Amino acid sequence: MADALRRLSVLEAPHPAYVVWELTLRCDQHCTHCGSRAGDERSNELSTAEALDVVRQLSAMGTREVTLIGGEAYLHPGFLEVIAAVKKAGIRCTMTTGGKGVTRELAEQVAAAGLFGASVSVDGLEATHDLIRAVPGSFAAATAALEHLRAAGIRTASNTTLNRLNAHELEEVYEHLKLHGIESWQVQITAALGRAADRPEMLLQPWDLLDIVPRVAKLKVRGFEDGIALMPANNLGYFGVEETLLRSMEKGGRDHFQGCQAGRFSMGIESDGAVKGCPSLQTSHYVGGHVRESSLRAIWDSAPELAFARQRTADDLWGFCRSCEFAEVCRGGCTFTAHALFGRPGNNPYCHYRAKTLARRGLRERLVPRERAPGLPFDNGRFEIVLERLEAGDPEPERPARLLKIWAG
Repeated sequence: MADALRRLSVLEAPHPAYVVWELTLRCDQHCTHCGSRAGDERSNELSTAEALDVVRQLSAMGTREVTLIGGEAYLHPGFLEVIAAVKKAGIRCTMTTGGKGVTRELAEQVAAAGLFGASVSVDGLEATHDLIRAVPGSFAAATAALEHLRAAGIRTASNTTLNRLNAHELEEVYEHLKLHGIESWQVQITAALGRAADRPEMLLQPWDLLDIVPRVAKLKVRGFEDGIALMPANNLGYFGVEETLLRSMEKGGRDHFQGCQAGRFSMGIESDGAVKGCPSLQTSHYVGGHVRESSLRAIWDSAPELAFARQRTADDLWGFCRSCEFAEVCRGGCTFTAHALFGRPGNNPYCHYRAKTLARRGLRERLVPRERAPGLPFDNGRFEIVLERLEAGDPEPERPARLLKIWAG
């Protein structure tokens, strides 16, 4: 989660403090877990002039940080101009990238334009990362990008999406990133969005959190010692005994998950100007308007598609989440993750507390795919939950070679 969200006061009125902006859907990789199915640019992406007007509007609405994404943001023709405009507007500008095209020259250019920080996606060690990213050499390129950015004076971070291909490498990835000088690391789970929805065998099962969350917590403690701010994303949680450790920026902190921030203090903008409360929300359900048709302020203030998290209560939850003792605070966890499984939010089986509660009863939940995704950006299929006995010695996350056949060819 961005610093812009972590610094918010509970007394502040909802506003787009943190904005993730997809400048283009064009991409130089073809990642097997990509929620937006990035590759080719959209047919009607915002021009540079239109993008600069978006910056002006964000400034007027009190935005504190903008993270540029894609596809690959650097493939948009106005990429450097947008960075410079965001910086000039007094907004912190960051970037999340796969790093394939981040050369030494580009790193120096973004630094000169005013980029504050960059997070490079690293999804495993070399063989695993290259498999997930579907581009041989992408791990080496991402590693080189970290070095180029750091040499240019950019604050470097990384992000990793955990699944059954790479979860066993979590500690080794930490060591690799530490070696290359990152300042922070965001860890999240691979949600059943986009291309990941086409590969259900790749996805974690809810009981995998019983192993993964304590391991992340141990790395968080190491991060305090090593000067690495390890933070779980909003879809990795919730409310296990490690909760305050995982959510706090400082050792001994008492922070905890406070519900979905989509449309409360975050906003997502797609490359054609579609506006959502969070960049990963399903396009078909959560777009509240388009910047070519209405102002950002009007969309933020009036669109119900952005206001849902401001209005959500425990009465909107269902399944296990409705009866959970943390329902009033958590409100069903990450919206897009739950929606990706069941076609609606409010019941999220990717929950550490939930998995532990069921485990104490000798039970676990298995997610079983029932309906395929249609093949559009930010789409999802449908799953159902099967409640079954918790097995002793549950299988470890699958190794890459065993799942290669899932997308062979």
